Amino acid sequence: MENEAITTKPVEILLIEDNPADARLVVEVLKDSKIENNMHVIEDGVAAMDFLHKNGKYKDCSRPDIILLDLNLPKKDGREVLKEIKENSKLKCIPVVILTTSSTNEDILQTYSNYANCFITKPVDFDRFLKVIKSIEDFWLTGVKLP
Repeated sequence: MENEAITTKPVEILLIEDNPADARLVVEVLKDSKIENNMHVIEDGVAAMDFLHKNGKYKDCSRPDIILLDLNLPKKDGREVLKEIKENSKLKCIPVVILTTSSTNEDILQTYSNYANCFITKPVDFDRFLKVIKSIEDFWLTGVKLP
């Protein structure tokens, strides 16, 4: 059997995060990722759904391979965004990693009930936050086969 050339395209990441400092940190950590990626940052739930449905200014955007979703978003809550994603036949297979300050059992249960793939509470400590983002990279971008 001949060796076939494997063409890899960058991983398309959609970060839905309204905190500019957290978004900047995630972007910076994943910019130097082991895996080439294109990071798209959206700051509210309504714009996130427009991005995913390729509406308006997002009509030419690539479909994300993975979504990092904050729960506490303006305009449309992250819980609603997750539910809409997982109820849509064209979007539901995109892995959604919840990355939020929340650690309530209610949020954890609700997001897993709506088919979140992972729930991570953002650490307040800078060094721990970096480690969390690196662990997302190591697992979701390096170890997992994305659809």
